[in-house]
This record gives sequence, C-alpha cells and structure tokens, in this order.
Amino acid sequence: MKKYFFLFVFVLLCCFTGLQAQTVFNVNYKSDAKVKVYVANYKSDADLVVYKCKYKSDATGNEGLWFFTDYKSDAKFPIFFCDYKSDADLVIFFSEYKSDAGWRNSSKKHLLY
Repeated sequence: MKKYFFLFVFVLLCCFTGLQAQTVFNVNYKSDAKVKVYVANYKSDADLVVYKCKYKSDATGNEGLWFFTDYKSDAKFPIFFCDYKSDADLVIFFSEYKSDAGWRNSSKKHLLY
C-alpha cells in the first residue's frame, strides 16, 4: 500500500511541476534577477517568442506565455531587461499573438524552470 501511495505522490509532483505559471517581474538591478533578458526587434533573432497574458491562469507551462506581476514576491522569475544582447542570458521577442509563443532555441529552456 505504501508503495502505491509514494508512486501516486511522485506522479502528481511530476504533473504539477510542468504546469507552473510563468509569472515574471521586471527588476531594476541585474543582481536581483534570475534571468537577464534582451528584447529583439525580429522574431528570427529570438530564443523565445513571448506573449503577454492578461491573466495569471493563462500563463501555464514553459512555452512563452508570461504574466507580469505587480510584486516581486508574486513572481516566479524576476527578470532584468538588458540594453545589449551580449549581456543577456535569453533573447526574447514579444508577439501580439498567443499562437506565436514558444521556444525557437530549446537549449535555453532550462533558464525558466
């Protein structure tokens, strides 16, 4: 019985870790950020295409659906917007369409886990 209980808990944890919201907060200092981000002018230059969600519940998974919080404590990822691409950990492009959101360079996916 204990064996099945632990298996059940393990499966639940695996399922819910992938469903965490991508909530972000824009910090003023590089040292306060988990991820340094540069905003590209073209989608082809980006590692990740981001869509800004209106509601926190829409920003699920790790597929570029971001919800910007009003408070740092509410965010999973404090981010800093860099002026130069060379200073950034991640290059993003903001899209007007939710269907465009997603990774173009999946090798950087680990930055937002």
